[in-house]
Amino acid sequence: MKKWKWARAGTVAVTSSVLLTLAGCGGNESSSPETTEASAEETQTLTLAHIHNDASPVYQSLEDFADKVEEKTDGSVQVDIYAEGVLGGETKVMELVQNGVIDFAKVNGGVVESFDQQFSVFSLPYIFSSNEQFRSFMETDTIDNMYNDLSEAQLRGITYYDAGARSFYTRNTKIESPEDLQGMKIRTMTNVTSIETMEMLGASPTPLSATEVYTSLQQGVIDGAESSPIALTDANHGEVAKQFSFDEHTRIPDFLIMSDNTWQELSEEEQAAVQEAGAETTETHNERWDEMIEESMQQAEEEMGVEFSYPDQEPFREKVEPLIEERRSENPDVDKVISEIEAMEE
Repeated sequence: MKKWKWARAGTVAVTSSVLLTLAGCGGNESSSPETTEASAEETQTLTLAHIHNDASPVYQSLEDFADKVEEKTDGSVQVDIYAEGVLGGETKVMELVQNGVIDFAKVNGGVVESFDQQFSVFSLPYIFSSNEQFRSFMETDTIDNMYNDLSEAQLRGITYYDAGARSFYTRNTKIESPEDLQGMKIRTMTNVTSIETMEMLGASPTPLSATEVYTSLQQGVIDGAESSPIALTDANHGEVAKQFSFDEHTRIPDFLIMSDNTWQELSEEEQAAVQEAGAETTETHNERWDEMIEESMQQAEEEMGVEFSYPDQEPFREKVEPLIEERRSENPDVDKVISEIEAMEE
């Protein structure tokens, strides 16, 4: 199996030619003249794009996914991986999946919101009361139904990977209350819900691709960002951001999304293999994630000089409560999902 692990340097020059090649073959690798007709019928190569480098836990999870798909299909399906954003940011690769240029993309849940409003639930603040509640919800029939509903956008959800609770980290300002965010330029994802959350907390939201955060912090284009502590180490943000405040406003998972057209072209056995590979790698990913949170915090504190703080979360919750009620009243599907999450606390 070929797995492409492009370095960031020089990727701009090759991206256009890669996309032209993929578009020309509909996201699947064409057989060479030397390939026999039998082998061509037996093997199909699918493409998967993501933005992470090999320091990220999801990077390894996607490598595992590719290996498991090949193993479970006895080699009839192989997955080539384009890492480190070589095919573009997450919104871009989702569009490529939707258009059938590539077959899979790993994207943040905030990106999926733009393709199906049900997924805006994950961008809403303080929806989940704990990580245990979040993970329990992610194994419900409701999630399976949401995955299937993506077919209306020519997409299909395969699985999720825990990306932790998102909290604020800044160049040098400790965030102890919403008042500390007043006027601060905080990088946010390019989705409406995340932007409105920042506004309600008093920050000045600055939508940027994840790949732009490091240099934007370094150059003072933004004052801070929001993610889990792993971003401090796997993306080296701890080199330029020295304050991390655990307000834990959202728990937005990563999703592995597939082209629905590609899904329909697989046999039932191959579809089952893809789903099994997804479920198995989610389980191992979440275990690895918990370990890496602790390791990243220790590394960021000891090697990068990052200071961690734990503000009272209630003032943050109160600021954003109107946004949650607004979303519930606007969209019955969102209200239904939130009600199901709330019922899990009873």
